[in-house]
Amino acid sequence: MNMDGVPMTRRILVINPNNNAAVSEGIRRAAAQVICADTELTVANPLHGPLSIESLEDRAQAIPPLLAMVDSYKGQGFDACVLGCYDDIALDEIRRRLKIPVVGAFEASIAAARTVSARFCVVTTVHSALPTITALLHTYGAQHIASVLAAGIGVADAAAGGEAASHKLNQTIQAAIAQQGADAIVLGSGGLIGRAPALAKVFNLPVIDAVLCAITQAEGLAKLHKQT
Repeated sequence: MNMDGVPMTRRILVINPNNNAAVSEGIRRAAAQVICADTELTVANPLHGPLSIESLEDRAQAIPPLLAMVDSYKGQGFDACVLGCYDDIALDEIRRRLKIPVVGAFEASIAAARTVSARFCVVTTVHSALPTITALLHTYGAQHIASVLAAGIGVADAAAGGEAASHKLNQTIQAAIAQQGADAIVLGSGGLIGRAPALAKVFNLPVIDAVLCAITQAEGLAKLHKQT
């Protein structure tokens, strides 16, 4: 509400840095279940670049079209931005370019996990993502309370769903609990968005959707941004 009691619409830009429209649609559908009625969400992805970001080469190829797309949204009245992938790719550069609150899914999920668990595990998709996620756990000072495991499924396969991908994901979460002592799980991929509620019921522990954490955090920051 503004000073006259009129609701203030928050405009949030969610960027999926790969060019997989199915991942973007998954983000759009899942976000619709958690955002406020007066939040306007725009989910976008580059038209060029890798279909999924699963290696250092994919990451390098994704950055130029990602930043070009970011530049195309500058000055369009967004109150906050979310980077809808888990490795916080080009996060600092996006913040410099947009000059509004920009929330990374990794950073948001770590903050959330710390509030509900003493030890958590990041469950991601591909094994090639492990070095980057491990390095980011050190960056955010969570290496002593967190571990990371990969389910061995591609980002596109995760987004598409299916019995085989779900089976591998469930096996990996079970290993995180039994072998890593995790009392919470962070889903560390945009391709896994929307799965947290069902998995939380299956395993009876908190399961954190990293991208949705970032979106809900961005809502609060957008509200503050509009007020100030």
